Amino acid sequence: MLKKTYPYYLANQPQQPNTDLEVLDKYTGKVATRVAVPDAKATEKAIVAAVKATKPMRDFKPWARQAVLQHCARRFAERRDELAEALCIEAGKPIKDSAGEVTRLIETFQIAAEESVRTNGKTLNLELASRLDGYHGYTRRVPLGPVSLISPFNFPLNLVAHKVAPAIGAGCPFVLKPSEKTPIGALIIGEVLAETDLPKGAFSILTLDGKHADPLVEDERFKLLSFTGGQIGWDLKARAGHKKVTLELGGNAACIVDADQGPKLDYVVERLVFGAFYQSGQSCIGVQRIYVHDAIYDTLKKKLVTAVKKLKAGDPKLKETFLGPMIDVAAAERLHGWIEEARKTGGKLLCGGKRNGNMLDATLMENVPADAKANRMEAFGPFALLARFSKFDDAIAMVNDSDFGLQAGIFTDSLEHAMRAWNELEQGGVVVNDIPSFRVDNMPYGGVKLSGLGREGVRYAIEDMTELRLMVMRER
Repeated sequence: MLKKTYPYYLANQPQQPNTDLEVLDKYTGKVATRVAVPDAKATEKAIVAAVKATKPMRDFKPWARQAVLQHCARRFAERRDELAEALCIEAGKPIKDSAGEVTRLIETFQIAAEESVRTNGKTLNLELASRLDGYHGYTRRVPLGPVSLISPFNFPLNLVAHKVAPAIGAGCPFVLKPSEKTPIGALIIGEVLAETDLPKGAFSILTLDGKHADPLVEDERFKLLSFTGGQIGWDLKARAGHKKVTLELGGNAACIVDADQGPKLDYVVERLVFGAFYQSGQSCIGVQRIYVHDAIYDTLKKKLVTAVKKLKAGDPKLKETFLGPMIDVAAAERLHGWIEEARKTGGKLLCGGKRNGNMLDATLMENVPADAKANRMEAFGPFALLARFSKFDDAIAMVNDSDFGLQAGIFTDSLEHAMRAWNELEQGGVVVNDIPSFRVDNMPYGGVKLSGLGREGVRYAIEDMTELRLMVMRER
């Protein structure tokens, strides 16, 4: 069970001045716990503390950063059940999936522990002409300084981990704002961090709402803003001033199923169902658009509809539940409205389409108009559409006909088609013979177009949170 109240963290220390933030059980709608909320003075103190911690964190040796990250990974493993239960309650994520996210939390900190001692520099050959004889160049990476981190509700453990663990690995003090809808996982992470010997001010975790988070975006004392969330990220970038900005802003991921996949359709369908409806589709790389070759379209459609209808929806605390609630009623109403709009403009409902509060049926459609919101925008819910193609060039064009470009998938036995997809798809990543929802926490992850700017993944985030420093030496 959750505790009755949780503090926020200011300069490594828990603070409980109030219990103003109600955190709901997303399935029952009842208040599950209450969380302290910082005021403007506390936010300023957090920034001041992070600035003061800049040199101590820079001097905090890589082996010491590694020890902190290893401690966290061990403690998360010891508190695995508690973390999974908290995630299940505050996010409405089915308990099996919650347990899986805890595993990824642990793995992400383990990867960061390994990478924290690999921030190596390079030796440069500067003797490019006779006038440069005796000159040598060397680089090393140094921490940027204080960084601000803003994470979303849908992966409240792993997406926090992808910001916090690299910041520690890089040697950067940070101020984190988790989603006010799902803050508990981040606060448990803070509780574990408080057990370590991180320098004072190395971290603050502030349970702010968006209206009160402006200093994390605009304050020039931060040297980097890392934001994962919706299209508001572009506005944050415009307001961020001179600091570095990394953005992961979602997508409407597409998956191509090539003509040669007929003998493998059971596997393809299994993966498509998982990609589209895992955690009620609330994933930036959830499968939303499925493009299937004419030769196998009807067979795949029949198998897919049958599989989707078998999904068990309901209480996420039950092990047999696959489909839990969406994050709130407003989110379910939005997507249900898009489904109805698509249906009224020619889209055909294959299954699902009904809503009860924040529970939305797993929904499949075909013939969805190209300009429908359900096609053009990010569904971020339990919805996918099917469309046919006859030529591979057409499938490539259909995937690229999107304002987003985070990841795409393609099921094919053709090396030529796999390479063409990699070359021609306007995506941050292409996954061959699996769904675009596939992610391992050490790989570069991020998008193009409206999907964002920069790359996550532990190593790449550490590089973003450090800068190259050059030394040139001349022999005399």
